[in-house]
Order: sequence, then C-alpha cells, then structure tokens
Amino acid sequence: MLSRRRLLLATAGLWAGGARARPDVGPAALPEGTLSSSTYDTLPGKLPLIKKSFRPPNFETPARVLGEAFTPNEAFFVRYHLSSIPEVDPAAWRLAVGGEAAAGTLSLSLDVLRREFTPVEIAAVCQCSGNRRGLSNPHVPGVQWGHGAMGNARWRGVRLKEVLERAGVKSGAVEVAFDGTDSGVVDKTPDFVKSIPAWKALDENTLLAYEMNGEPLPHWHGAPLRLVVPGWTATYWIKHLARIEVLAQPLTGFWMNPAYRIPKGRFPIVDRFVSQENETTTPITEMVVNSLITNLRDRMLYRSRTPLFVRGIAWDGGYGIARVDVSTDGGRTWGTAELGEDFGRFSTRQWSFAFVPEPGDHVVMARATNRLGASQSFELVFNPAGYHNNVVHSVNIRCT
Repeated sequence: MLSRRRLLLATAGLWAGGARARPDVGPAALPEGTLSSSTYDTLPGKLPLIKKSFRPPNFETPARVLGEAFTPNEAFFVRYHLSSIPEVDPAAWRLAVGGEAAAGTLSLSLDVLRREFTPVEIAAVCQCSGNRRGLSNPHVPGVQWGHGAMGNARWRGVRLKEVLERAGVKSGAVEVAFDGTDSGVVDKTPDFVKSIPAWKALDENTLLAYEMNGEPLPHWHGAPLRLVVPGWTATYWIKHLARIEVLAQPLTGFWMNPAYRIPKGRFPIVDRFVSQENETTTPITEMVVNSLITNLRDRMLYRSRTPLFVRGIAWDGGYGIARVDVSTDGGRTWGTAELGEDFGRFSTRQWSFAFVPEPGDHVVMARATNRLGASQSFELVFNPAGYHNNVVHSVNIRCT
C-alpha cells in the first residue's frame, strides 16, 4: 500500500474529473522547451522528482508535496552547482575551523560536535535563490525552476556561534567563509565557497546541521554536515561542509561577485550584507514574503456549488506570516485564509480557505503579508538572475 507521502507524489500529475493523466512538470508559464524536456526521474534514496539537470543534479519538488508541514527528505529538492559530489565517510570526516581572524584552529569530528556542543533544532525553509526563475518575463538564463526549488524541514545540529567561540573570534573579524567537499570536473571551475557577515555567523539561529527531519543528514542534502542560515536563501547553506575560515577582509571570488547579486534598493531587504555591497548591486540575502497554492492546478475540474478548500503555504525571511488573503475571482474581492500551526518564524505556515464555487471559470489567487507589513507583489521585480520572484500565485480552475 502506498504511504501518504508516496501517494501525494504518485497523484501529483493527475487531472481532476477523470481526464487523461499527464505529468505535472511545472506551471504553464515556464519556457516551452523547459516543459517539453522536463521529466520525473530519481536519484538514489529519492522519490521521483522533476529533473532539471542530471549533471550537476538539479531536481524540483512537485508543488502538491510542498503543502505538507514538512517536506519529506526523499521528496526534498536537490540543487548543486558542481558535478563532483563525493560520498563522505562520517567516521573519517573532520571539520577544520580557523582563518586569519580566528584566535586558534580546530579539527572537529561529528562525534565531538554531537557530544561537546549544545544540540539545537530549528524549523526553516530552504529555498534556492532562483526559485521560480523560469517564470521571469522576459526569460533569463539559469536553471528554469518552477515553484518547487524549496522545502521546509526540521534541522538539528549545533550553533555555529558555539563552534566559533571555541576557536576564538578576533575583534577584526568581518566575514566567515565556508567550503564543502564538492568540486568541479575541471580545475578552472570556481570552487563553491561562500561567506556570511560575522554578525550573521554569530546569530543564535545559524546552525551546523547533522540531522534533517529527525534523520541523519542525507547525502543529497549535505551529509555529514551543512550550514543552515534560517531566513536567508540557500546559496549560503553550504553542503558537505569541510572548512570554516574567519576572515578579516571580505571574501572575493566568482560565487560572491558577480554571482548571487541583486539590484541595490529594489527589494525590501532588512538583513543587508554591507561588506559585499557595491554602488549598484548587493548580495541576495533574506527571502522575501511569498505564498503558494499547493492543492490546485491550472485547468483542474471541480464540482460547482460544493464547498472547495484552497490550501497552501506562506513564508518569508523570518519575520513571521501575519495573514494570507485569497481571491477566487481574479483579485476583485478578497477573503482572509485560516492559518495553520506556527512551527516558528523561519518555517512555512500552512493556510486554508473555503468557498462554494458557481459553475464556470475561476481565477484563484493567494497573497501573503508578513509581520513587518510587507506583502507579495502583483508585478515581477525584474532582475537579470531571476531572483526573488514573489508575484502573487494564481491558478485557473473550472467548476462544472
């Protein structure tokens, strides 16, 4: 018998009303070539996901699965820039901690991290910076993600702050850099090394995680240890972590500049990465407020004059979701959705909204607002990398 998780995936591509089944590989607004080439495929230990590329592996979670409070590990999206991803032996693995702005050096085993540091668990969204890039208009280069380059999980590990304090952080520390064991297939490929501001590294919510949803961190999600930066996009969540360096100067390199930049002043960002800013761009940092309808698909058929529940999730950069408004008539009128359980300010928040549809076509829309008063946009804030797409999600359905 199929478990509920597997049933969700198995039925993700079915049309309502008994129509012919077809795979749900993303919204219709994706580039035509992306839709025609996207298929469901599997990686070891994974359920079928929407394959964007195999080398490096980039696989997207179907939107229907994202409606769960926590995305199952086997259905969680996979994102890599580099193609050489070695399996790491947890028993032999060591984390090196040092750098010019560190008072000393450390070499920590996984056992030492578990025994000698305080365990912490945080529910947090992990979202690729380019989630929904494929919906940019005009289209931009890069992986043409739909809605599913994201997931919500319980991350368990130790505070990065405690590890850094054991090594000692000098007063001149500006940033902390992170490097994993993955690499490119040719020497000229830039190593994927990222940094965060020293103040963010010392934030109590920034973790070194060794568990995900109550299980040892899976290979495709950074085993044996990864960085977790709740509220910030996943470009900083370095997987297969091997080395941490405390820096007295801003990190340079391709993955800091020119990669992962957004136009300065275009988005309502509170957590700025000032040491990496220039006159025109700033590094992408915190996620913008967003929401997703997870149980409806374009052109689905439903019975009219029968209660219909619209369900979905909302999230932001860690300020918390205040409300979600839903329209069933293309934005002419709005009602307030009922919010689900609050698992913490960095987690997704489930929501639901019921209405009784009349026969005909309906445009269902959802718009989230966070506790700072920021709401989703009705128009795309265009940028060349396709980041921060938080345009109000809409789904066209027909009721008969």
